[in-house]
Amino acid sequence: MAVTIKDVAHASGVHVSTVSRTFSAAHLVNPETRARVVAAANALGYRPNRAARALSTRRTGNLGLIVADIANPFFPPLIKAAQAHARRSDHHVFVADTDEQVRAEEELIRSMATQVDGALLVAPRLSNRLIAELSADVPFVVVNRQPANLPAVLMDVASGARQALEHLVSLGHREIALLTGPRASWTNQRLERAATDAAEHHGLRLHRLGPNQPTEGGGAGAAPGVLASGATAVLAYNDLVALGLLQELRGRGLAVPGDLSVIGVDNTHTARHCGLTTIDMPTAAAGRAAIDLLLRRITSEDAPGTVTLDTRLVVRGSTAPPADGFQGP
Repeated sequence: MAVTIKDVAHASGVHVSTVSRTFSAAHLVNPETRARVVAAANALGYRPNRAARALSTRRTGNLGLIVADIANPFFPPLIKAAQAHARRSDHHVFVADTDEQVRAEEELIRSMATQVDGALLVAPRLSNRLIAELSADVPFVVVNRQPANLPAVLMDVASGARQALEHLVSLGHREIALLTGPRASWTNQRLERAATDAAEHHGLRLHRLGPNQPTEGGGAGAAPGVLASGATAVLAYNDLVALGLLQELRGRGLAVPGDLSVIGVDNTHTARHCGLTTIDMPTAAAGRAAIDLLLRRITSEDAPGTVTLDTRLVVRGSTAPPADGFQGP
């Protein structure tokens, strides 16, 4: 005979409604109770009837997750953490990639709206007005963007930028190039504002170069401007831009950090392997926090707010004191 929800309730010593909440809104159940219910369900071989649940609750158990570029190593740790965290509440995550295209982002959201209970928008490029308009069709949580009246998970890149410039100051750098990213990027706006304020505070000369594509090609293409600026150190929009610049500089016969110091943003696995000094962005923690906020928004009347996660500078081998008299080739 098939195992029923009543069997699980009896085995775990809870009411049937508690078992139901465990598999439809796990964040509303005490963690110890939830663990007991899940253990009983696993031991009995119980699997929730998703179709029946959808009919009774008008929820699919599916969530959407939209990212700007799935090939960017910033996104996979966030995606994996969000998927694993969602599964603990018996939810499944559908992932979509916009390839940095605003129109594709809007189309994906509209097509997903009828198929999911809610969606995570990670570093969206849409305007705040359009995000607000689309949120009427499907509940949103936004990561690394803060539209008005929508729950958000933010990674404090401004703090990381301040740490990066303080590190460069401590090494003796006075001329810093900032390689900016896409204009519509919230991260870029925060990074640029914080770097500008920190440069003014420390009396540095900041050369803003961009916008640049958030790719290795964008970093490589920025190399002539960096060299022409006379900067001795670079803070790049992300690790891909930093690594593209680093490769181009070395291809031109320049040493990093001997001739130029380079700092990225994200602390991706590639940055770790290449010895890049970078700002660590807590992507996995952001994925888990975003799922928690989204489930609250879907299942509860209280409106979740904003979660801000700390960042930190990770110093590796791509930064050093400036070379005496370096003026570029």
